[in-house]
Amino acid sequence: MRHRLLLLGLLQIGIAWATVLHRRSAPAAFSKPLSVAVDYVNPRLIGNGGYSSGGGSGGMVPSTAPPFAMTRWVAQTRQNYVSVTLYNYTNSVVYGFQGTHQPAIWMGESGPAVVVPGAGEVRSVFEQRGMSFSHAEEITTPSYYSVIMNASEGGQIYAEQSATSRVGHLRFRFENTKTPYVLVEATRAFVLGSADPTNVTYPRGSILIDPRRREITGHNPERQDFIIGPNAAPGFAGYYCARFDAPFGGFGIAQNGTITENETHGDGAVLSGFARFAPGTKTVNVRVGVSFISIEQARRNVDKEIPDGTTIEETAEKTRAAWAEKLDRIKVEGASHEDAEVFYTGIFHTLQYPYEQDEDGHYYSGYDDAVHAGSSYTGYSIWDTFRAEWAWQILLAPERISGMVQSMLQDYKEGGWLPMWKNIVETNIMVGTHADSLIAEAVAKGFRDFDLDTAYNAVHKDATVPPQDDWTISYSDRQQGVGYEVRAGLSSVYAERGWVASDLHSEAASRTLDYAFSVVASASGKNADAAFFRARAWNAPFTIFNNATGFMEARVANGSWAGQDAGWTEGDEWAYTFDVVHDIPGLIEHKGGNASFAEFLDQHFNGGHNDHRNEPSHHIPYLYSLAGAATKSQERIREVAKVKYNNSINDLSGNEDCGQMSAWYIFSAFGFYPVNPVSATYVIGTRPFFEKITIDLPNAKRPLVITSPGAPNKPYVRSVTVNGRMLDSPVLQHADIASGGSIHFEMSAEPQAWASDTLVSGTLRPSPFPCVIL
Repeated sequence: MRHRLLLLGLLQIGIAWATVLHRRSAPAAFSKPLSVAVDYVNPRLIGNGGYSSGGGSGGMVPSTAPPFAMTRWVAQTRQNYVSVTLYNYTNSVVYGFQGTHQPAIWMGESGPAVVVPGAGEVRSVFEQRGMSFSHAEEITTPSYYSVIMNASEGGQIYAEQSATSRVGHLRFRFENTKTPYVLVEATRAFVLGSADPTNVTYPRGSILIDPRRREITGHNPERQDFIIGPNAAPGFAGYYCARFDAPFGGFGIAQNGTITENETHGDGAVLSGFARFAPGTKTVNVRVGVSFISIEQARRNVDKEIPDGTTIEETAEKTRAAWAEKLDRIKVEGASHEDAEVFYTGIFHTLQYPYEQDEDGHYYSGYDDAVHAGSSYTGYSIWDTFRAEWAWQILLAPERISGMVQSMLQDYKEGGWLPMWKNIVETNIMVGTHADSLIAEAVAKGFRDFDLDTAYNAVHKDATVPPQDDWTISYSDRQQGVGYEVRAGLSSVYAERGWVASDLHSEAASRTLDYAFSVVASASGKNADAAFFRARAWNAPFTIFNNATGFMEARVANGSWAGQDAGWTEGDEWAYTFDVVHDIPGLIEHKGGNASFAEFLDQHFNGGHNDHRNEPSHHIPYLYSLAGAATKSQERIREVAKVKYNNSINDLSGNEDCGQMSAWYIFSAFGFYPVNPVSATYVIGTRPFFEKITIDLPNAKRPLVITSPGAPNKPYVRSVTVNGRMLDSPVLQHADIASGGSIHFEMSAEPQAWASDTLVSGTLRPSPFPCVIL
């Protein structure tokens, strides 16, 4: 215990206390330049509470890596697979440190690298290698992680971790332990899904130990999502190069729990290699380069990103600076400690995916199983992120947008289609082709640094070409053995009558609405096409509006209603009846006008139907504003934010969904939200959460300053002024904010008439929301 306290005391001496926060951060040497915003990020607690059939609580992990990093390094407290992440706050044992490519809790891992410190007997079996720890002895920041673990045969191991995009940097300190070693896991067994834990797969990889170079290299072909999606990606693997700073005192291979000493090479399943270090060794550093191209490329990644002689402090400082460059662009005044943690951790979550797939100007494509020149991204949860996450990245990370669009166009050229849910390759998860929306929104907001003709051809194909065997495949969730799903049902009833038939395809009602929104950009001058798609977008949603019930409802091929419980994905008739974001005036008209529509919204919320865990509900509280009832938007949005977001392990009522949950919170904190993202407009929904927000947008001529004096105690909007101009409707143009400027909210403690004619007089008025087809 005395040694344990001594080690902890030494650790505490190296801790820098944030000036305002009074919470542990990274060692003082890491804290230049000072960044208060980064110190508010709480990656250990927020979003790590677990997973359940009811939606979980975030599905995030406390990773260390820069924004959009190819590989995120995480302490492994359990084996990860579909529906299980590798770290959970409720666990108390560390089994190793993993370079992960699992982009979301419901997706699978791909080509991970795992490094496990130990002392004494080499323990390669997962269940036997774990070491207990206490959360009181963890430090977690976006750029640095450390933990004190109890070694299996006595003593402590103090592990520190940082990372660049493609290289993990770990330092292990051994205190009162037996002979130190580090194990590198090449392959493991994994279950294909939590629904059937007996369905185990054994990928076969390789490992090579080079004592002279102090390296352990190899490859791991694990891709847990290989059972879904149309692309086999036969050549995919995660390659790795682990380079140590201490000479090997011994080494060997472990396979299926059997240790072979002095062996330098191994092939097969459940495979690891290890290096022992001389008794009395106190510190071992290891840098682990990861590649999707080759072992040699993994070695080059080490040389380029964390060259020999680099300290972990220098690595952490570099990564901290990368986060500070983004987070310090947003300054809030009037925020509580808890609100600041939720806000800045949300920004941290929104800048992780999609993640870089290219290395040194080249990338492996699983679509044609070849290496190409160019930049590439993967981990696209587009059905989720097209709603607000993409709009937020356009504002805060515009330097990434053209490359991300170009990456999607490369997927189209190499695989034949734009991605739906790309996790290394297409996985056919969720419905609709919302890459169309991402591209259209990028074009609408001024991005042109990609081939516009290719982009048009790609989205035109999405909108007009059905999948193979469209009449015979239902494309149920995670259906195996099928080709590209894209817009399933396009050639059947939809082409003639406007709806996807529920007796032919799964989730048919959701598909009908999603296909209507995923419109084709006409920036290339295709006016005839634009007219055709505009008419389809306006007409198709209301082919499933049941006038008798007042709800959207799936239909079967013969036109009869399928019942309100049929045809939905991650929602129900309540959520999806509001899902016509490109034509809210048309929806209001079908519901009988503004007053009737506002009453319908009341029924939705008062009846407990608003399910913020799933994305189809995210825009709904903003719709009051578009029906002349802005006062109620102001109440509902703040209520959702207070109930569904906090700084605990149960902070998110649903999964983070690659940043969409947090993007909703961030926009709502600003006071507006992109209800129809391709329109390049934002709906003002509520008062800003803070009295003053200053945003230094990249490439903007001046900061965007949002002020709302008295906002915490005055919840209602009296008026809004944008760059000196009074707004008479609750709609902001993208041009109003993209170049900076000022938005001033005049607040009140009582409900106001601004944008609330429906509530004040009961009269109807046209919605000011512009419906733009690009």
